[in-house]
Amino acid sequence: MSPAIQVDEKARPATSTGPGKGLADDDDAAVLAGLGYTQELRRNFTMVEVFGIAFSIMGLLPSIASTLAYSIPSGPAGMVWSWFLASMFIFIVGLAMADLGSAMPTSGGLYWWTHYFASSKTRNALSFLVGYSNSLGLIGGLVSIDYGFSLMLLSVVVLANDGNYTPSSGVIYSVFLGCILCHGVLASTLSKIMGKLQTVFVALNFILIAATIIALPIGRASQRNSAHFIFAETANLTTWPTGWAFMLAWLSPIWTIGGFDSCVHMSEEASNATRAVPYGIIMSIGSCWFFGWILTIVIAACMNPDSAAVLSSPFGQPMAQIYYDALGKHGAIGMMTLLFIVQFLMGLSILVAASRQSWAFSRDGALPFSGFFRKISARLGYIPFRAVWGCVGVGAILGLLSLIAPAAAQALFSLAVAGNNVAWGTPILCRLVWGQKKFKPGKSHIPQTSDQSTNPHGETGPVYTGRFSIAIGWTAIIFLCFGTILAMFPVGGPNPTPSAMNYTIVINSAVWLGALAYYFIDARKWFTGPKITLNLDELSESQQEAIVAEGLEVKHVQPANEADDGKKNAAARVDSEKGGKL
Repeated sequence: MSPAIQVDEKARPATSTGPGKGLADDDDAAVLAGLGYTQELRRNFTMVEVFGIAFSIMGLLPSIASTLAYSIPSGPAGMVWSWFLASMFIFIVGLAMADLGSAMPTSGGLYWWTHYFASSKTRNALSFLVGYSNSLGLIGGLVSIDYGFSLMLLSVVVLANDGNYTPSSGVIYSVFLGCILCHGVLASTLSKIMGKLQTVFVALNFILIAATIIALPIGRASQRNSAHFIFAETANLTTWPTGWAFMLAWLSPIWTIGGFDSCVHMSEEASNATRAVPYGIIMSIGSCWFFGWILTIVIAACMNPDSAAVLSSPFGQPMAQIYYDALGKHGAIGMMTLLFIVQFLMGLSILVAASRQSWAFSRDGALPFSGFFRKISARLGYIPFRAVWGCVGVGAILGLLSLIAPAAAQALFSLAVAGNNVAWGTPILCRLVWGQKKFKPGKSHIPQTSDQSTNPHGETGPVYTGRFSIAIGWTAIIFLCFGTILAMFPVGGPNPTPSAMNYTIVINSAVWLGALAYYFIDARKWFTGPKITLNLDELSESQQEAIVAEGLEVKHVQPANEADDGKKNAAARVDSEKGGKL
């Protein structure tokens, strides 16, 4: 596919480990080599586990609980139908991204795709912008999840004290800081079993979902709301027009179903990535669409009909009030405890994904101190240890917003939405506007037959939307633009006070304008897009075939440095030209 990647003759892999040392099978390493990268991370994740990390990040019920302040003001029907409709559009976004993930699975996929599809005049700037927006969006997601965890944990303390305790912003931040530091430790030490843990996390999510679906209707058996109340009763607890209050309720599913790009960032740790990445995206969104709709129906059926009373709960969390009304004090404490445990696991999973995106961006030299953060720790299981703690550090600083005002803390939720929407939409837009003819569907690992001799990787890959891809892509772009604007509106109504203002536009504008200013002032002099990390001495036969199939020319050049084991490695020069050869 002749990737639009730039030659860096001084670039060299951080380690001399290759697929021959057990990091990946040759098929996956060959696909990655076709994108210009050597295999540096160990492929510990199966397809189910790639789905698991996305579903775990979404943390369906904890996320719904954390965002009830967006959905309840529109009434029970607004909450139920906004979930269904917004999830449908998010699924369309997932289809557009699955096309790209199946064709070009790499940890830095979003900015890599942007650079590949964009025009020659815009590719560097747009790739730089997408990389920063995605990195900060993922870290923003980590911060908002861990902030939500601190509120849920403290709501249990409030429940235990019958509402006679109000945690200060300092206490909330202290719990948040302890949580994010714990995540850093766990992400650094559990790498060898992190894939297996995702299956456990998914199981806990479904246990919580099942317990809620069963317990709430039983607890409210004599007080359940009617079908008309659930599906047709609207409300407006904002000062916006009723129709716009309904649209603001879309923020709940938009924020909840926002971790599917983690499948892309785990590409280089996934076995059979051309299949695992797109299926992980589609399965995680589809699961949240279906089970989330069921949960919103159950919540609407069992909540107090006085929505304002639920929102103003003395426990500090509407979901805690809903559990309390149905199950009493001890039942509510038990369910909220399980809820914040699952929320804690969400934060661990998104830190893993955020660190992989940040590591990939550092590998291409775009982040400050890239040479430091792009190093891989072989001792800890071939993970980007330094990138993990870089994300923790930035997250701890962003969390200080919670000390300013509740409105500033709420901006943490929207930071992830707006930042990731730009990162998701830009490569899709670039493909539609400039790169449609350059796009090739993914290649599956189907054993060769006699008529596949010209394609060493087999026929068309497992996910490709074909003739519908253009319509799907434009629908995704329109929805993502709408969602970005939506995330910047004050939730309560127009003419907000400083304490009720939505500061998302301030935070995200600083990220976007800052990244572009950084690029045009300085980075344009040295950022030329994704770098090449291939080592010619490590290329297997199938990797060489993949490089030739992509039209890449690989030549020996003078060694740039010595590897950690003291052996000199010949770096590979990869030129984006047709008629590739070795």
